Amino acid sequence: MASASSLLSEEQFLCSISLDVFTDPVSTPCGHNYCKACITQHWDTNDVCKCPLCNKTFYRRPEVFVNTFISEMADQFRKSVQLRRSRSANREAAKPDEVSCDVCTDTKLKALKSCLVCLISYCETHLELHQTHAGLKRHKLMDPVKNLEDFLCQKHDRPLEMFCVHVTQVCTYSHLKVQHKHVTESDHKSHRIVSLEEECEERKAELGKTEAEVQQMIQERQEKIQEVKRSVDLSRKDADTVIAVSVQVFTALISCIERSQAELIGVIEEKQKTTEKQAEGFIKDLQQEVTQLEKRSSELKQISHTEDHLNLLQNFTSINTEWRPTKDWTKVNVHQSSHVGTLRTAVSQLEKTLSQDMKKLCDAELRRIQKYEVDVTLDPETAHPELILSEDGKQVSHGNTWNFMRNPWNLPDKTERFSIYVNVLGKQIFSSGRFYYEVQVGGKTAWNLGVARESIDRKSIHTLSPNNGYWTIGLMNGNEYQAKADPAVLLPVREKLQKVGVFVDYEEGLVSFYDVETRVHLYSFTGCSFTEKLFPFFSPCPNDRGRNSAPLIISHTD
Repeated sequence: MASASSLLSEEQFLCSISLDVFTDPVSTPCGHNYCKACITQHWDTNDVCKCPLCNKTFYRRPEVFVNTFISEMADQFRKSVQLRRSRSANREAAKPDEVSCDVCTDTKLKALKSCLVCLISYCETHLELHQTHAGLKRHKLMDPVKNLEDFLCQKHDRPLEMFCVHVTQVCTYSHLKVQHKHVTESDHKSHRIVSLEEECEERKAELGKTEAEVQQMIQERQEKIQEVKRSVDLSRKDADTVIAVSVQVFTALISCIERSQAELIGVIEEKQKTTEKQAEGFIKDLQQEVTQLEKRSSELKQISHTEDHLNLLQNFTSINTEWRPTKDWTKVNVHQSSHVGTLRTAVSQLEKTLSQDMKKLCDAELRRIQKYEVDVTLDPETAHPELILSEDGKQVSHGNTWNFMRNPWNLPDKTERFSIYVNVLGKQIFSSGRFYYEVQVGGKTAWNLGVARESIDRKSIHTLSPNNGYWTIGLMNGNEYQAKADPAVLLPVREKLQKVGVFVDYEEGLVSFYDVETRVHLYSFTGCSFTEKLFPFFSPCPNDRGRNSAPLIISHTD
């Protein structure tokens, strides 16, 4: 029976709207066929329902149904077109980098298979005999390759079929038992001989493992890429938050400074106006008295030059005792305002305001880094033998009051255990990222805490300093707080510390300490170059005959 593609032309299976093979074909009352979606959309976009081919108008929109016969014919036509295209693609002329058919005489078509027995490559047409002839069906076919001679054993002139594992080369060992006089089994005596297929399967299995490992490495690196991207995003968000806070704080600080400056200028100018007004009053009074005194002076001069002696003597007493100034101007002074004192007061108030703003800034900073809090517990394997650790690993104190060097509990002297100083490390290990923890230090007269690198010397006498692998702060003599830098730095702590926060940014090389109660930044080690694992570090220091017996307590943020 003839197929649809042989009886009908391609145009008969094309929708006149989409110009493609019918999909869900429907028929209109006028007898024309369209894709259901095409005619529906055509009618949806026009005010009047018309047939696109004959323009017949339908006053009521026709109800259309899929024509199953035409649909089946269109499907068969579509399949036949795809098959023809596939065959056409397989019969196309071989490109320079492709294997061509060795049988084709005119145009060399692209080879579909190569025969290891015939040592010839065939296109689809010339391969048909190998697929239908019983004798040729036993020939070994493979994907087309060039230089088929490379697949022959040069010694035996036979197809390469076996693999000698020991000499790592392929050989026609399968033909040794077929009377090849120039080959003996002694050539591969005690060797393990396998077929090429078997060896290939083993090698494929190895390649599969290698591929799985490669895929695992790819996945790990892709995950690392995502981790790095997330870190960048978090860093950007963190930077944006800090920038926003800094802009807010510094804007407030600038406004505060400008306001303080304006108030200071106003106070100084007001004082200056008062001084000038007072001086103007003094000057006015003085000028009035000067005028009166000048008038009196003129009168006295006139009388003193008179020739009327009787008149002079008669009027001398009244003239000489008349008005005299009653105000003692020697005790009158213009008050000069102490503007320096005003300035000092204004600066002191500004300093107080800035201190409050800095506290707000530090509080925001502390709240931000407290998000990196980790659960730290003490590692008893590192604790000096005289230290007492709580069962939950959150508290440590010194329990021996006199024998500092002794091992009273006969604990094993492991390499990780401190044997000179009463120190202990946290169990947690950090080699990247950020972390934060808090320690209660109230009630103690001496302590040290911070972080330490893994390679610190735990068996000899040394100082706590970055050069020796410690980044710590501590209390000495009951009231002297120090950052154990090189050299040590005294910390201006006004109130006795109760709780200390420790923050570390491994990549940034930053170790910061905070007074949690007053929300004040205490000290920061910056520019640190961390190359080893870091551990939380604690030293409750000797209990000093009970005066320093209070424990260090690892706590959580409030």
